[in-house]
Amino acid sequence: MTSSTKRSILLTGCSSGIGFTCAMGLARRDWLVIASARKAQDVSRLKEQGLTAVQLDLDDPESIADALAQTLDITGGRLDALFNNGAYGQPGAVEDLSRDVLRAQLETNLLGWHDLTCRVIPIMRKQGHGRIVQNSSILGFIPLPFRGAYVASKYALEGLTDTLRLELRGSGISVSLIEPGPILSRFRDNAYLALKANIDTEHSVHHAAYARAQQRLTKTGAAQPFTLPPEAVLKKLIHALESPRPRIRYAVTVPTHLFGVLTRLLPDSALDSVIARISRGGAG
Repeated sequence: MTSSTKRSILLTGCSSGIGFTCAMGLARRDWLVIASARKAQDVSRLKEQGLTAVQLDLDDPESIADALAQTLDITGGRLDALFNNGAYGQPGAVEDLSRDVLRAQLETNLLGWHDLTCRVIPIMRKQGHGRIVQNSSILGFIPLPFRGAYVASKYALEGLTDTLRLELRGSGISVSLIEPGPILSRFRDNAYLALKANIDTEHSVHHAAYARAQQRLTKTGAAQPFTLPPEAVLKKLIHALESPRPRIRYAVTVPTHLFGVLTRLLPDSALDSVIARISRGGAG
């Protein structure tokens, strides 16, 4: 297939982990992949890996507009799919989150995705088709202590995405959510940096929990059971993009499947008890 006939997709957050794995995997399936990353050095590295890449900072509307313009130049003005993935986790007890820290989490994980998606929808409407896939989380439908900022961003994402899906019925544009549990990536590394930069752990009433969190966040390899490689997300993304009947939600990892059942079966108080038991290891 030539570049003018290949199915095209823009992916965010491709510097490592899920985004990088999905970009490479789709390129192998003959998609015209436009991978994006926030930092120029990551964009250069993606190009060295053989990917077409653009710089896109989800916190900056001008960067989003410029990246999409570059993407459309590459694809000839069309776009078959969008995979919103770029995000980070800000650890911290809710009472330790400043307004600015919470706002920063929402800018990257929610508002930037919303901005990009709203720019892409008119293109897909004009084509009469498109696929929008949002990489959410198990924390989009259950909370965990000390993850309030991230939980807020993913709960909001799920609500906004569900509403968007209903509004796009009949347009030819499908909207899907992927909900991973623990996945091997640099997510913990970035969360550790966010914890150190934005939370006064030493003077918090939760300082003991933060000490345990730092041990977990700096642990090499999988930090919890049932952790899967990012290829597990790629498998679901392929179905969401290529199946004639994409699903509304895709659960990834045992914990996501398990808590999907528990949220339907248990009363809130019992679910709180389960979450409290599995959260005793710390704040990260």
